[in-house]
Amino acid sequence: MKNYLLFLIVTGLVLTMAACAHEHGQIKTAVVDSEEGVESAVKLEDLQAKIARYVPITVAFDVTRFDERGLQALDRLLRASRIMDELFWEQATAQGKDLRQNLSQAKGEESRLLARYLAINYGPYDRLDGMAPFIQVPTRPAGATFYPENMSKDEFQAWITAHPEQKKSFQSWFTVIRRQEDKLLAVPYSEHYQAQLQQAAKLLKEAAELVDNESLATFLRSRADAFLSNQYTQSDMDWMDVQNSDLEVTIGPYEVYEDHLFNYKAAFESFITMRDAEESKKLSVVAKYLTEMEQNLPIAEEHKNFDRGALSPVVVADLIYSAGDTRAGVQTLAFNLPNDETVRESKGSKKVMLKNISHAKFDHILTPIAKKVLLASQQNLVSFDAYFNHTLMHEVSHGLGPGRIMHQGEKVVVSLVLKDLYSSLEEAKADTLGVYNTLFMIGKKQLPAAMREQSFVTFLAGSFRSVRFGIHEAHGKANLIIFNYLVDKGAYLYHAEKNCFEVVLAKAESAFTDLARDLLMLQALGDYANAQAFVDKYAQMSSEMKSVIDSLGDIPVDITPQFEVEKLGAKT
Repeated sequence: MKNYLLFLIVTGLVLTMAACAHEHGQIKTAVVDSEEGVESAVKLEDLQAKIARYVPITVAFDVTRFDERGLQALDRLLRASRIMDELFWEQATAQGKDLRQNLSQAKGEESRLLARYLAINYGPYDRLDGMAPFIQVPTRPAGATFYPENMSKDEFQAWITAHPEQKKSFQSWFTVIRRQEDKLLAVPYSEHYQAQLQQAAKLLKEAAELVDNESLATFLRSRADAFLSNQYTQSDMDWMDVQNSDLEVTIGPYEVYEDHLFNYKAAFESFITMRDAEESKKLSVVAKYLTEMEQNLPIAEEHKNFDRGALSPVVVADLIYSAGDTRAGVQTLAFNLPNDETVRESKGSKKVMLKNISHAKFDHILTPIAKKVLLASQQNLVSFDAYFNHTLMHEVSHGLGPGRIMHQGEKVVVSLVLKDLYSSLEEAKADTLGVYNTLFMIGKKQLPAAMREQSFVTFLAGSFRSVRFGIHEAHGKANLIIFNYLVDKGAYLYHAEKNCFEVVLAKAESAFTDLARDLLMLQALGDYANAQAFVDKYAQMSSEMKSVIDSLGDIPVDITPQFEVEKLGAKT
């Protein structure tokens, strides 16, 4: 495995690109200090401690991999990515951009720290603390800015019941819901964010003229068209068809985690990466086993999903730059896209592994966590290979299991049925199947037998890393569910005298299999009430887990990136 250059940095990231004001962009501070402009909701020392939970790293950029035209293309992609960043600021909170502007003009240590933490969180709500405000602002609406602030779930459901012809547009990933007098309206992103998306489209088309790889150019043009038409399916198809390109670009509205109300609305983000051809080739063998993995799922045949496309490329890449949703709070180390079930049924999905980010998290966070949370005799089983492989299997597993199910006489995607529960249950499924499918690949002799025990133990250490993201965040809640389930099954054992946990290796495989079955069936049956009961039972912090987590206070929770590529502007 290659080593990647990671430098510690001192300053946080603050992007200040100008954009159109959001319609709900008024600052709603409860207390405003005339000198500072914005008042903190936490003490100065607590704010310093919050910032210390993120270890800053520099993400290296090798300019020698680009010729002059390539650098010009990269410049356009960076500028388009910054537009995604600004759009996400608008989506995440109503007042974030105005607070950012006020803090940039204020003086004093508190304002400097508030500005830094605001940038990390993309708004005044602490993503590691259940979205509690750290600036004096109202409680965050569950629907962020995707819906009217005073709209309830019941009102939304009542509206689409009364207007069934609008159901598709209201549940669309790419509309915002707005109120007009006594009516609710679904407004396409292409209309609501028109000015920004037009500019982003222009930049993508310019980049397409500069890149050498025609399949990448096709995607960039197609995604530019999608920004203007609000029709994203074809551009997702074209993204799946990008081949033999050193530059991997993912840009647009994708994940629905920011919508805590329904998990319907997609947030804008961007990844610019450089492909590692050698490592990608090594891992591409996994894609050959997808049908067998689906067949091997521990559920009845009627619930298995063989309708998805066979194309499932695995790309190992180094991140050059990220923006928007993926850059807020906890950083993404891999992703599996697109989420559109129509595209998955036709083409499958692409797994992109960010190896330099994985190394940063393993070195700075997981390794020191493992030394505290694991029984000493099992600490030597923690390995980067097991950690990186699980990340791959996690992303692969997002593409397995129920996709469309019958619900109330209609065939619908699972996410629409499980609503706000979907993200945490889907992450729990992917994490659980990540281990389950690792065992499958070991059985196929595609992974070394030694990885069996390494995977069980490395995953347990990783659970503590993920739960620290916050038990209200999808990935954190998912790991809490898995952890408590495995404790109940006897696969995890707490040692009170040492305040650590041990994996009971003899029970681990059967426990993961049982959990995989339960999570898959929650999706297959689409019973919201049963899913809610399952989450309520297992998404609880035990006193033993809390005791261990409390011992990790000196270890960062995650990283904040400083991208060397941002220095490129003067050269292009």
